Amino acid sequence: MTAVSVTVPATTANLGPGFDCLGAALTLYNQFAFFQLPDTSGLEIQVEGQEAERVKTNSSNLVYQAFVTLYQHLNQAPPPVRIQIQLGVPLARGLGSSATAIVAGLMGANALAGSPLGMPQILKLAIALEGHPDNVAPALLGGCCLAASSTPSEWTICDVPWSESIVPVVAIPDFGLSTQAARAVLPQTCDYQDAIFNTAHLGLLLRGLETGNPDWLRSALQDRLHQPYRQSLILGYEAVQAAALEAGAYGLVISGAGPTLLALAEAERAKEIAACLQAAWQAQGVTAAVKQLQVSAQGATTTAA
Repeated sequence: MTAVSVTVPATTANLGPGFDCLGAALTLYNQFAFFQLPDTSGLEIQVEGQEAERVKTNSSNLVYQAFVTLYQHLNQAPPPVRIQIQLGVPLARGLGSSATAIVAGLMGANALAGSPLGMPQILKLAIALEGHPDNVAPALLGGCCLAASSTPSEWTICDVPWSESIVPVVAIPDFGLSTQAARAVLPQTCDYQDAIFNTAHLGLLLRGLETGNPDWLRSALQDRLHQPYRQSLILGYEAVQAAALEAGAYGLVISGAGPTLLALAEAERAKEIAACLQAAWQAQGVTAAVKQLQVSAQGATTTAA
């Protein structure tokens, strides 16, 4: 194969008490095309879509870095390549844009190399590049995924049933937040009682996602490990959270490292909740794109370009 297209879904990670271990693929996508070039052509990267000018088009591009990583894993030199990127996932908003780049680069390289690696090997490379699994696992595999490590480099990925009655509503503000800044506000240690609290609520959340039980979900989305520290980085967080709960959302959480906020809702209330989220942020002087999405059962896909 000398040309391949890769489509990768956005993701929402952390999911309340599921810090660094729980994420879900969403029906919002980035698209990538890889064309192997003649030996003398080097590297070409073309980017289209909103904020395309922010994406690097040299060898430091994350898609290309992942592309090269797979060939290095195979002990092969990467071929000259043209990469075309169509952005549909906002950058630096907590929706896994970097995970889409990593997964696409690995999948594109694997296809051009003749598909020598299976999904478990690609996932292991993706986690090593991203540093944690909660975005790259659902981006690659689809659905909702729980990740647990047995060693620093070995992971067990468990698919988590997600009731069709639960609608994810994302509110994406017109400002970014770097993962580094969101990590910097977290303490180095946590209180023992907070750890117990999150363990219990994560267990409850898994059952709530599977069953759609409203009472379980309203309680389960509480967190003490990351959200209390990151809220201050997101302008209007408290107002948007109050609006979501008043409109009937099960809860509101920070998507990934933020600043996108994710409300979980029953289908009948999703439209009203979306409108309330937008209005609440607008009252804070923030323009936000609000989308009613679904969990994407399918992860990254490849087709001949």
